[in-house]
Order: sequence, then structure tokens, then C-alpha cells
Amino acid sequence: MAGSGGVDTDDDAGALRQLIAGQVPNARIDVVHDTRLILAAGAASTGIAVIAGTGSVAWGLDGGGRQARSGGWGYLLGDEGSGYWVGREAVRATLHRFNRAEPLGVLGESVLEATGAQKPEELIALFHRPSGRRYWAGQAHLVFKAAGAGDSGAQRIIDDGARYLCGLVADVASVLGAHSPVIIGGGLAVHQPKLQELIKAGLEKDGFTDVRFLSVDPVHGVDYLLRTGAL
Repeated sequence: MAGSGGVDTDDDAGALRQLIAGQVPNARIDVVHDTRLILAAGAASTGIAVIAGTGSVAWGLDGGGRQARSGGWGYLLGDEGSGYWVGREAVRATLHRFNRAEPLGVLGESVLEATGAQKPEELIALFHRPSGRRYWAGQAHLVFKAAGAGDSGAQRIIDDGARYLCGLVADVASVLGAHSPVIIGGGLAVHQPKLQELIKAGLEKDGFTDVRFLSVDPVHGVDYLLRTGAL
């Protein structure tokens, strides 16, 4: 079994299946979107799975086999609340402060230091270089550190990110009519306690009473799917 982001159509699944088949001839290969593994890694056969890592997406499955999804469109169209989005918003906030001739604050100064930029305007060209989504997602921790130091702009980014992620869950729930459990994975969500607190509080306010953050790698979902025959 292979779980991967970007498996949005049967053609996507077929392409990945073909790629893997060349390495394991005669093997049965099941390809699923990685959100399916998130749900299974949380030992849930139905419910809503959320990924908040480099990108962001929510996917759900009800007892009748009906599926629903929100987000996962990629960084050019969405991925709000993801690590990349948080990193990008840090750059935007720094540039906004510079344009308004305001002090850069803890967030802005840390962004310059981390990226090696000497002046805020250098961030524009730096951001548009092909450094990759993972590079900017890797800067997301600067926002959480700055928020901890009292930077209000950094805190707003985190608040907005949590709100966007809760919105993904609400979208899926509105289609499936299901509210639990909600299993959340992805590097950003798993490693940032402050984000976890905000997501959990936001979801509980909206009636989601069973919210869990993964404590194991999503690959453990494969074992659950095989044991339960859920494929």
C-alpha cells in the first residue's frame, strides 16, 4: 500500500501505482491519499482526517462509505494553515511592517536572520527563487517562537492558521453529517502545541468532541487498514 499527497484522481493513483510496480513486480499495490492513512493511524475506520504539514487538507469517510474532502489544492491555490502558508505569512508580515515604516519586531528580525537577508526588501527576490515549499515550511517555527515572545503579528498568523484548519474540518462535516472522531497529523500540527490548543478549542466550540493528534507515524495506518480489511 502507498499513501501520498497529490493522489486526487484515478489517473494520479494509476501513475503512482505504475511507478512503484517497477520496483516490486507482481505485487498488489493499493494507492490511497495520505489522509486515509492519517485516519487509520488514529485507529479510526470512519471520521475526519486532517493534515497540517507542508500543505493542508481534510478528508472524511462515513459509515456508508461516502467520502468528502476540503483543501489539498496545493500552495498556489490554497494550503491555508500549512507550514508553507505560515512561513509565507511571516514574510508577508515582515514586508508589510517594512512598507509601513514600522519596527520589524521579533518576527521580522528572526525572518531576516534565518534567511540571511540583510534588508526586508531582499525577501521579495529570495521568496521567488526556486528554494522550494519545504524551505519556507521549515521557517514556520519562527512564527511560533515569535508569538511566544509576545509578537502580536505572529500570534495573528497562528490564530488565522488554526481557524483555516478548523474550517476544513467543518467543510467535510457539512457534507458527511459526521463530527467525530477528528484525527490530525502532519508535522506542523503534531509539533506545535500552541496550534494544537487553538485547533482543539475551535473544533470543540463547533461541536467536535473527539479530537486527536497523532502520536505515531501515519505509516502505522497501513497495518490498521490491513487488519480491519477496510480497503
